[in-house]
Amino acid sequence: MNTTVEQENSKKEKDLVKMKRSALILLGAAVVLFVIANVYRINWLKALSEAAMVGGIADWFAVVALFRHPLGIPIPHTALIPSNKDKIGENLGDFVSDEFLTREKLEVKIEQFNVAIKASDWLIDDKNAHLVADLIVENVIPGVLKTVDDEEVKGFIHRQFNSQLRKINFSEWIVLGLESLVKSEKQEELVTNILKTLIVELNNNKHLIEEKVKSSTPFLSFGLADKKITEGVFNGLYDFLVEASHKDSSIRKKISEYLIRFIQDLKESPEMQQKVNELVLGFADKKEVQDYINGIWLEIKTAIANDLAQKEKSVIKKGVANMIQSFGKGIQADQLMVDKINNFIKNDVLSVLINNKKMIGDLIASTVKSWDTDEVSKKLELEIGSDLQYIRINGTLVGGLVGLLIYAVECVLHSLVV
Repeated sequence: MNTTVEQENSKKEKDLVKMKRSALILLGAAVVLFVIANVYRINWLKALSEAAMVGGIADWFAVVALFRHPLGIPIPHTALIPSNKDKIGENLGDFVSDEFLTREKLEVKIEQFNVAIKASDWLIDDKNAHLVADLIVENVIPGVLKTVDDEEVKGFIHRQFNSQLRKINFSEWIVLGLESLVKSEKQEELVTNILKTLIVELNNNKHLIEEKVKSSTPFLSFGLADKKITEGVFNGLYDFLVEASHKDSSIRKKISEYLIRFIQDLKESPEMQQKVNELVLGFADKKEVQDYINGIWLEIKTAIANDLAQKEKSVIKKGVANMIQSFGKGIQADQLMVDKINNFIKNDVLSVLINNKKMIGDLIASTVKSWDTDEVSKKLELEIGSDLQYIRINGTLVGGLVGLLIYAVECVLHSLVV
């Protein structure tokens, strides 16, 4: 943005220098013609060049006197802009507040402009949507990520997680799940699979039973009873699991009966429900679970940063741009919304402007007063100086023509008298 302004100012400065040079060359040409006219006694050329020099120098004085003292000499009523900067600011502020900020004029302009449609058209344009998206993903989102304290976010997520978790009655969920399981008779298949898995794990971990038995038997037995005890424990567990895995076994029936009683107790017993809920909440309070919850924010933050680093390929940027375009299209498709936006601008925003127009005028005046005097002159000359050089050029040309015309009239009058 600053580079663009600097480039524009550089171009304006070059144009100003070029126009000043052109006006000076034309004045110099008038001087040369004046010398030639005097040397060769060409009266009409002398009259033309004299008047051209007078016109050129007078208009040079007038143009320069707007911005500074000509030749640095403090002639009265010169350097008009620097000398009257504060007054110009006050008049400009009054002019804007009195002539522009009137309800009648602004209402007509607002109705003609149709802010809602113009704004939505601007948002729908692909280039503009991506421009806004760029501003958001390059400035807003990274700024928010840097500003937000990680520990505060982690604490917020932790508090929200625990708060929402305590509002859930897990016993109801468990009852619903178990009842649907029982009604569909899938529990038989589930219990069978669990028992078969236990049988396989028991076979694979027989050595653990033996080690446990050894560590529990008296030292004086010299391990003589370890093997028998191990075999007894293993065979007892194995036989129990094998028998329970048969659908028609008494153990299986007891498991089914226990499951039904458990469901009933869970439905009717507040104490049982509280125990189940406390069990789940106790699991959620474990360090491993809390560490995972705390890591959610860092994962989100890292994912956002990695996505934004992809620039034009960023999914977030594309999503923001699409959202902006959809927002613009949504406004245009909703005539009620269009009317609401236009009425808001026409009534509310306009009322704020009208009610504060004196303050706006004072703001303009105070802003102009705060500008450096030399800087104001330089900026204004840069903006309008090139056009003002045409006054010098025209003064030289018109002065010369007027001088020639006066000479011609003088000749005619002289011939009539003679």
